[in-house]
Amino acid sequence: MIEIKDVSFTYESGESENSLRNINLKIKDGETVLLCGESGCGKTTLTRLINGLIPHYYNGQLTGQIYLDGKEVKDYQLYQIAPMVGSVFQNPRTQFYNVDTTSEIVFGCENMGLPVQEMLARLENTTKCLKLENLLGRSLFALSGGEKQKIACASADAICPNTFVLDEPSSNLDISSIKDLTEVIRQWQSENKTVIVAEHRLYYLAPYADRIIYMKRGEICNEYTREEFLGLDPKELKKMGLRALNPFDLMPEKTPEANEKSLQIDNFWFSYEKRGYPIVNIPDLTLPQGEIIGIIGDNGAGKSSFARCLCGLDKSSKGTLKLNGNALNAKKRRHISYMVMQDVNHQLFTEDVLDELLLSMDGENEEEDKVRAQEILAGLDLSDKLKLHPMSLSGGEKQRVAIGSAVASGKEIIIFDEPTSGLDYRHMLEVSEKLIQLKEMKKTLFLITHDPELIYKCCTHLMFIEHGRILWHRPMDNEAVRLLQEFFSHEKGSSAMAI
Repeated sequence: MIEIKDVSFTYESGESENSLRNINLKIKDGETVLLCGESGCGKTTLTRLINGLIPHYYNGQLTGQIYLDGKEVKDYQLYQIAPMVGSVFQNPRTQFYNVDTTSEIVFGCENMGLPVQEMLARLENTTKCLKLENLLGRSLFALSGGEKQKIACASADAICPNTFVLDEPSSNLDISSIKDLTEVIRQWQSENKTVIVAEHRLYYLAPYADRIIYMKRGEICNEYTREEFLGLDPKELKKMGLRALNPFDLMPEKTPEANEKSLQIDNFWFSYEKRGYPIVNIPDLTLPQGEIIGIIGDNGAGKSSFARCLCGLDKSSKGTLKLNGNALNAKKRRHISYMVMQDVNHQLFTEDVLDELLLSMDGENEEEDKVRAQEILAGLDLSDKLKLHPMSLSGGEKQRVAIGSAVASGKEIIIFDEPTSGLDYRHMLEVSEKLIQLKEMKKTLFLITHDPELIYKCCTHLMFIEHGRILWHRPMDNEAVRLLQEFFSHEKGSSAMAI
């Protein structure tokens, strides 16, 4: 049993966001609890109380008591909590200690000193349960974001704890992988495990949660049974800043207009040397210019690789892009394009948020650049973060800073890889509004996304990638909606969708 009594916590930095106030909570053994609320409401901080990272790793002002199996968390050593509470973080890279998947899955077991045969048995059971046989023996650096998240879940599962704490576990997963994650959680439930999940995506977990806890400004504002929560009106959910419970039933908000200008892709081809087969293989493709093009497909389908080829970032890739009648090789494409990566930690370089945006601007007029950068940050709800170090921000805030840098760059082609990963409803809307503004400025945008709400909010066109090939692309019309819904409902996502 987990019990939190009269707990308040403020981080050492003194930030008010993510702090907790007067938390009282009991979680029974075998209970599945969903924590929801807008970004910064304290969900992640609450999970850190349970897995012992507070007070054993994160410093701050803590009052009250946290009990794990009848003993205060502060009286445990962190290594004693690790076998009791398995943790899966929002960014799986932060919990990796190896370079290959198999070693990573058994790493916790090795630290527990388990016999080799026991470790191998757990490895087999975990990979079978999570359907990860095809990921064994792979380099962690070659995995997609969703595949990395699966390995993080497997590492926690192999330890066989009684409690699992997951922080935004679906943020980098495609629909098929979310179904797999749901099956894993259901398996844990059948084993009477305690499962606590902090999430913005509610649709996959709410039907199976025993209790839903809604947080706001560091406090528990309300608790719902499963039936009560599923019965909430969609307007009420929006008012609470929560994502839709049935996002696949939404419809596009705008009908795309005809566009005569186009981008022409010729003979795009890319392969990793060891793979022996192409990751991207697109003989020819014509796409509209100045539009918002959503890119969908399963994890590992080649979406991010296609984006890097488009930007000219993979120097070994082949092919040309014709823009305004001019053929652009990879070097030229790097000058006119900007890519917001799935893991934005790779592209945050400066000492504060404002400088991060200024870095992507031309610098011809410093004062004008500052004013424009501040306007962009205000539109992304980051005005109060101007002087903070980018790496001190939450995952969702970092995501918005990277998006702000893309907006500030003024490039003709901008590619966003999972731009709403870890964002709540309100911030997803702010991002979609920024994307629409860029479209109005005649920019061509590509959105790699598994977020149906974002697609319906702003995409004018849609394309589907499988095994590095474009199976179909079309305007966001009724047929595209049908194909999109088929993709989201199809178990594997796939070739059955070719048209």
